[in-house]
Amino acid sequence: MGKITYKRLKGSQNMRQRLLLATLKSTPVLIEDIHAGDTLPGLRPHEISLLRLFEKLTDDCLIEINETGTKLKYKPGIIVGGSHLVHDCGFSRAIGYFLEPLILLGLFARKTLVIILKGITNDSKDPSVDTFRSTTFPLLRHFGVPSEGLKLEIKSRGVSPHGGGEVHLTIPTVQHLTATMWTDEGMVKRIRGEAFTTRVSVQLGNEMIYAARGIFNRLLPDVYIASDYRKRLEAGNSPGYGISLVAETTSGCCISADTTVSYPRGDEEEDIEDEGKKELIPAADVGEKLASVLLEEIEKGGVVDSTHQGLLFLLCALCPKDVSKVRVGKLSPYGIETLREIRDFLDVQFVIKPDPSTGTVILKCWGSGMKNLSRKTT
Repeated sequence: MGKITYKRLKGSQNMRQRLLLATLKSTPVLIEDIHAGDTLPGLRPHEISLLRLFEKLTDDCLIEINETGTKLKYKPGIIVGGSHLVHDCGFSRAIGYFLEPLILLGLFARKTLVIILKGITNDSKDPSVDTFRSTTFPLLRHFGVPSEGLKLEIKSRGVSPHGGGEVHLTIPTVQHLTATMWTDEGMVKRIRGEAFTTRVSVQLGNEMIYAARGIFNRLLPDVYIASDYRKRLEAGNSPGYGISLVAETTSGCCISADTTVSYPRGDEEEDIEDEGKKELIPAADVGEKLASVLLEEIEKGGVVDSTHQGLLFLLCALCPKDVSKVRVGKLSPYGIETLREIRDFLDVQFVIKPDPSTGTVILKCWGSGMKNLSRKTT
């Protein structure tokens, strides 16, 4: 066996994208100075959890972490996928943090990926599992991913600080993605959404729906927001409530926004009765504010919302050697960092051209030619 040549990187920024792209391209990486300047240096619990998740999906993966956690050696294995997999995402980050890389790895796996993820399903930092189901999955169809194989079932919800949620995810394999020319945003034709409550009164869900509808109904007639009231085992371990909204356009775009209200991580262990004495943001204010956030996302323009820019660019870069062209609103910090990592790992550069007439940005790239050489065909 020959000596392994590692791509040397420094710092903790973009850890998720770096590990994902390293795995997709089978590029060994050596990352140093991970959170070195922090009070508690070293890999964070969610970053270690992500590495363990990648380890479960691949064969012959090598992970070495030094004693302080500030240095990581990662040699990716072959992406296998498979069924009957279970992963506890912990409480440091929500399940949404793990879903984006998981979806891309699943598409290029040897076998269909079927996995159970446990942890926090909804929080205010990461996209909710509802957003992945209502917005991310339709996005994948624009790149040739068959919708019939994609499935995400919410068996139980979990919010911070104690989680307790569980989702079942199925991702089909593809031989390769399909390049896209996707610049038509279309006009918003309807609003869909879902308000959920866990271990609190169902009335809070109704208040969020009523407040959000109060804004949208003045703009268009087709508005429907469902209610998901969870109790007992399906409600996880902590009280909370939240809402996810998606605007569907005439050209097949889905623009989303979501939020969750719960107690912050890091609180001392308390029982639910003690937690209930604290005040949370009124449900009506949550619904009204998120409706305004969604309208702001629509106003920015583009075929995806700012949260999905990074995934959109990754999909374009992973396409066959053909031109993809997409339109987005103002580039988000996450989108910009993703473009940099794509350049470094895939050697794909985007041509970026602002459109002054709409305030949007058009991006064009030549795909890297990524193919699933290990896919099993029946």
